[in-house]
Amino acid sequence: MASRPDLILASASPRRLALLNQIGIEPEHLVPAHVDEAPEKGELPRRLAQRLADLKALTAQHKARQAGMSANALVLAADTVVAVGRRVLPKAETMEEASDCLSLLSGRAHRVYTGITLITPSGQKRQRLVETRIRFKRLSAKEMEAYLASAEWRDKAGGYAIQGIAGAFVVKLVGSYSAVVGLPLHETAALLTGEGYPVYFNWLNQTALTGV
Repeated sequence: MASRPDLILASASPRRLALLNQIGIEPEHLVPAHVDEAPEKGELPRRLAQRLADLKALTAQHKARQAGMSANALVLAADTVVAVGRRVLPKAETMEEASDCLSLLSGRAHRVYTGITLITPSGQKRQRLVETRIRFKRLSAKEMEAYLASAEWRDKAGGYAIQGIAGAFVVKLVGSYSAVVGLPLHETAALLTGEGYPVYFNWLNQTALTGV
């Protein structure tokens, strides 16, 4: 009987790791994959999210093999894109970018696309793309000023983190909350289970430890 595969998470994001931990998964390795995230000319947001997830997974797989990690490993990667219509919002790096994003999102609906890619030990690629619709309240100048001062927006797609202060801006969400945070848990668990990764094993152990 083949041994269960290791799991490599192609990310250094504490949010994605925390989401995996939430469903009892602890990757054996973290292999951050830094790639050029600029959209190609005319590229739609949904295609961008999936392409970047693919690229991150392939980059991490290459790095892992160069480092001599197990060839019997699954490589999991994700990418999240925030868009208003066809317009992709940046990962805000400056207060001006964050302010522009918040002004655009204020009082209107937008979409968050999260692509996930799982590369199997045999090199096959499994993919899922999750779309979530979100509507923000109309933000006052005072709310925007206070949020910008928090610096929570830094390096966040669309200039906000739904799991933080900006959760107070969300009037409506249709889709996957965990996908907006950075990793859709239902789809991730399904992909891993389909490739023989024991997603539920730690759940059974947790039950035994807690006596619940």
